[in-house]
Amino acid sequence: MSDRELHCDTCEGVVLFEAPPCGDGHAADCPELICTGCGAAVLIATFTFRETRLSDRRARRPAHPQAA
Repeated sequence: MSDRELHCDTCEGVVLFEAPPCGDGHAADCPELICTGCGAAVLIATFTFRETRLSDRRARRPAHPQAA
């Protein structure tokens, strides 16, 4: 089991959270954590975002358009 200190809304303070045994095979990297003070569960998730099409267009546009 892994553990870390996080803010718990129920306990209204920083409390030790621990990861329960994970049935999904995440081991110590399990995103599910349980507050050791009150038993509240939290899910820690990370997100990755792809570049937008707008930023692609800006990269292809010439830096200084020529005057006509």
